[in-house]
Amino acid sequence: MTHATALTITPALEADIPLILALIKELALYEKLEDQAVATDASLRQALFGPRPSAESVIARIDGEPAGFALYFHNFSTFLGRHGLYLEDLFVRPAFRGRAIGKALLAHLARVAVERGCGRFEWAVLDWNRPARDFYESLGAEANASWVNYRITGDALERLARTAR
Repeated sequence: MTHATALTITPALEADIPLILALIKELALYEKLEDQAVATDASLRQALFGPRPSAESVIARIDGEPAGFALYFHNFSTFLGRHGLYLEDLFVRPAFRGRAIGKALLAHLARVAVERGCGRFEWAVLDWNRPARDFYESLGAEANASWVNYRITGDALERLARTAR
């Protein structure tokens, strides 16, 4: 007799912060960016559950076992005059891959975006991550090669902030 597995996707609770941190570290290891994963219990608690939350997260579980997560926030399009949903991270643990959990997480967030009246749902993926890119494209997502992402951090950010007006 085969046992059916139950997939649930629920909003993260404050008690899930250690789990989210563990999933972030697993994602960073997969992306070869372990040195950049410096989030802490306190920083996540503030971002997700503080007085002015700046992000949200959902946890995917198979039969109650944590299988993956997505972390997202709202951005805004001046051209559309509407907010959008930006997926910061999506990760499915290797032992749970191949069970359509990533697709279920994306579909869940697409429903959130539609319910909240978002004009778009977007994310970025590392250029070398061909399995993820193929997966996203199989769902109808399109790479946006006409835009180049920029980021300023650390000392460069501090220098810019000190620039005289």
